Amino acid sequence: MARMKCRVISAGGGRHLNLLFFLFLFFPSASVIAINPLMLQTPPTFGFLFDIDGVLVRGRHVIPAAQEAFRKLLDSNGQLRVPVVFVTNAGNCLQHVKAQELSDALGLKVTRESASSVLGRNPVSLFISVPLVGACVGFQNVVTIQDVRKAFPLLDMVDQSRRPKELPPPTTDFPTIEGVILFGEPVRWETSLQLIIDVLLSNGNPGAELAAVPYPHIPVLACNMDLLWMAEAKMPRFGHGTFLVCLENIYKKVTGRELKYEALIGKPSIVTYQYAEYLIKQQVERRGWPSPICRLYAVGDNPMSDIYGANFYNRYLKAACQARAQAEVKRSVGVADPQSEDHSEPKEDWYVSLESCKSILVCTGVYSPHGDVPADPHESTVETVFHGHRDFRFDTSLLEASYVVQDVNEAVELVFEKENWSQE
Repeated sequence: MARMKCRVISAGGGRHLNLLFFLFLFFPSASVIAINPLMLQTPPTFGFLFDIDGVLVRGRHVIPAAQEAFRKLLDSNGQLRVPVVFVTNAGNCLQHVKAQELSDALGLKVTRESASSVLGRNPVSLFISVPLVGACVGFQNVVTIQDVRKAFPLLDMVDQSRRPKELPPPTTDFPTIEGVILFGEPVRWETSLQLIIDVLLSNGNPGAELAAVPYPHIPVLACNMDLLWMAEAKMPRFGHGTFLVCLENIYKKVTGRELKYEALIGKPSIVTYQYAEYLIKQQVERRGWPSPICRLYAVGDNPMSDIYGANFYNRYLKAACQARAQAEVKRSVGVADPQSEDHSEPKEDWYVSLESCKSILVCTGVYSPHGDVPADPHESTVETVFHGHRDFRFDTSLLEASYVVQDVNEAVELVFEKENWSQE
């Protein structure tokens, strides 16, 4: 694949650092860690997709129910009994550090060798530095917000302590920026908002003044649409989705036009779940299990990203299953379209065995109902305020979890019961 010869400005910091490899060409940006189970007595026909923040941890603290859950998921040798993939929109450290954190928190061995990411070689390589990510996406001459600020110090004027004491000479050799990648919410929002708008309004030449606002603007790609996320605080914290809301509205207020994205990546995008399923399949193949994985259970705390995404993928799976059934009927009666022959389906359809992706909402993170978990999950999971991204449709049915439980331990117990799977 040819590398894209263009320059990109990378924005992101703080909690989220969503990583991409070959970004919009293949798969999603959501960070994914896969764990390879070893020998199991009974091959499972189901697997788990676990969110991390608000499900397994709150900030730096592990949720006790997560430790209980993984005691049930491990056999007597400390190996996973069923395939598991961690799917998160967040990343705050290097991959091997994150793996060690999960190992310590959950009581199992997660190594860099057993961890996978989403994309191309490792489609979305997680927990890695911004410039390296940009380069791996295919961009060259990657610059960051700090590079722009350093080259054009007069653009960032909110914090008076950072204003230059003397007027700097004009910058003449700064490269034209040809794309913007937004990885995660920055530490200094006012700086990033100002400089990104400057880049868009100047057609990639910050500091320049154009006679007219260029439109369409240079390409913008965004990862992680989470409006909120859960850490140690009692109330949810602003996520990268909140930063995107600010950027979109400032751009529209200034220009009168909509900010456009080349791609929105991460949960709840379907490709995130496609690749997570692909990692599940890889685990099955490495283990040599005779039975394919037919059902996935996605456990999360955020109705918009986790539940919406899992339900969206479940709807996609059902539509794909119906399409395959219809195609099979046509083939069985000898009806064929010569023009579509050998092109209607991929040569190797690695998601063909999957029947469903059920969503399980836990109450230890962003979603936290008052009192006991209701008998009817629809009473508490239908949101009246849409927390999703502007470019996603507000479909209340996609916000309704298949199951609502108190915590991840109850989620595992529920799945074991549904699957008639021994907890021993």
